[in-house]
Amino acid sequence: MSMNDFGDLKTLWELFLAGGPLMWPITVMSFLVVAFGLERLVALRRGRFVPRALVEKLRLIGDGATFEPREVGAWCDAHPSVLATVVRALLARLGRPLPEVEHAIETTENREASRMYANIRPISLAVTITPLLGLLGTVQGMIIAFYTTANLQAGANRAAELASGIYLALITTFAGLCVAIPAAVIAHYLEGRILAGFRRVDDVVTGLLPAMEAFEKRGRREGAQRTTDRAAGEARG
Repeated sequence: MSMNDFGDLKTLWELFLAGGPLMWPITVMSFLVVAFGLERLVALRRGRFVPRALVEKLRLIGDGATFEPREVGAWCDAHPSVLATVVRALLARLGRPLPEVEHAIETTENREASRMYANIRPISLAVTITPLLGLLGTVQGMIIAFYTTANLQAGANRAAELASGIYLALITTFAGLCVAIPAAVIAHYLEGRILAGFRRVDDVVTGLLPAMEAFEKRGRREGAQRTTDRAAGEARG
């Protein structure tokens, strides 16, 4: 029998129905993969990680412009993003030791990464679940096929009956793999976009740290100078 003959025998809808009840959860998982895949494609666009306008302003500071915490905070408020969240965490640690600042960066990025990965988990679940649903449907179909063949009347064409039952049983495995393989590709691609986004965030934040350190040193010098001036004034008084 050729593939064209097989296509004439069974329409796609007939094959779907022949696959049994487990075709329905596999179909539901396929819709979930499409829905969450599209949602993540929109949510993980570059502007959600490092808005161009905010990056340009922060790089001016890294290139030597004056670092003003209030001004930087206003920029972050105007461009909500992963980068803005991390920079606000840095501003909250101004004057603290470097290890504490680095810990704040790591904690904030981990929290943001968990939020970004949240809607990829259903896609990853589909990668695992749909082949198992397909296999379960195939095992169920094989049991039915062998049971039916074993109980045929004498003289019946057992080989043809068994072959028919086996190819119907394999429909669910085929359907499960048709969902799982694209889902695996989509999940891998989206995870790659998240990793790339956080690399860009780290690049910008790393360039900002020297300006923050310079600002803190300037603040300490000014504080020491004010203390010295006040002491000198009290001595003259």
